[in-house]
Amino acid sequence: MNESEAPLPEEIKPETSASTEAVRIAELEGEIIKLKDSILRSQADQQNQQRRHRQEREESRKFATANLIEELLPALDSLELGLSSSPAQGEGRAVAEGFRMAIQQLHSILSSQGLSEINPVGKSFDHAKHEAVAQEPSDTVAEGGIIKVARKGWILNDRVLRHASVIVSSGTPAK
Repeated sequence: MNESEAPLPEEIKPETSASTEAVRIAELEGEIIKLKDSILRSQADQQNQQRRHRQEREESRKFATANLIEELLPALDSLELGLSSSPAQGEGRAVAEGFRMAIQQLHSILSSQGLSEINPVGKSFDHAKHEAVAQEPSDTVAEGGIIKVARKGWILNDRVLRHASVIVSSGTPAK
């Protein structure tokens, strides 16, 4: 073998060094990509957590008064029942008007807190909002329709607080 044909150790060393460096650079670039991905995921997780906390705070604010309102509803029912049974004439007329105004004011306050009445008369029965307490035949209301409300239902900010107790039509009476 000629000296010109045999590779010199010095010539091999730089190539090996260059390929080692290229491999090391590729490894480091891969690590950089992994770290960038990790940072992006961490940022996304943090943003999601902040969004969840905002939603939880909003839900908490919307329904903070739910227990109080639920406890007030029977008293409101009693006031309305008393008003409907009071005489609309004579001496009771002024008292009835006072109760009517107080009830209207209470409704206004509760409405400002996100409370709305479920008034399903004439609508179809909906398990999500109504509770059937009886079923009666009806010539005017189709089967499954609501004939009468036995007790009002209430919704607080799109969540059913109390289902409406209703009487449902069983269809036309058999003759």
